[in-house]
Amino acid sequence: MPADGNSRLQWFVMRDLKRRNAKLPAYKLLESLGLQVFTPMVWRLVVRHGKRSREEVPFMQDLLFVHDTRQTVDPIIEKYGTVQYRYVRGGYKIPMMVRESDMQRFIHAVESSENPRYYTPEEITSDMIGRKVRIVGGPLDGYEGCLQKMQGARVKRLFVELPNLLAAAVEVQSEYIQVI
Repeated sequence: MPADGNSRLQWFVMRDLKRRNAKLPAYKLLESLGLQVFTPMVWRLVVRHGKRSREEVPFMQDLLFVHDTRQTVDPIIEKYGTVQYRYVRGGYKIPMMVRESDMQRFIHAVESSENPRYYTPEEITSDMIGRKVRIVGGPLDGYEGCLQKMQGARVKRLFVELPNLLAAAVEVQSEYIQVI
């Protein structure tokens, strides 16, 4: 990490050690402290007090991304023991980070899709990956990636990845797809 690494804005990959049904999960806590937080969210049916309802919940309960400086995040981690950095494998206490451009691209893609589907790297198999394409026009203009192969699906989905962490399949209109 460069000498100014503590004072540069970074996207840190974080863990939330609280239970799934905690009243104040880490992403809400960090947002309330004024930090920019991104948590991949999905809609799930939940039962509360005997009633079923749809609720937006984190895709992975313990995964969130925080955009701030190490100087700002370190004291929060010390104060709240249920929030931790995810560390680089094989490195000693080196927090995982995502490049600014990769994170902005991922967030933009997910927010442009009404119903993104998230996958961990282990869930994506070679038979799910379709043709390599470029998107020309529309909200994802300029994106390149692979289409998701789905038997009999009317909707086309493009994989957008955060390498080794997470992938999202987002809807794209057929008229914007250019096969590479």
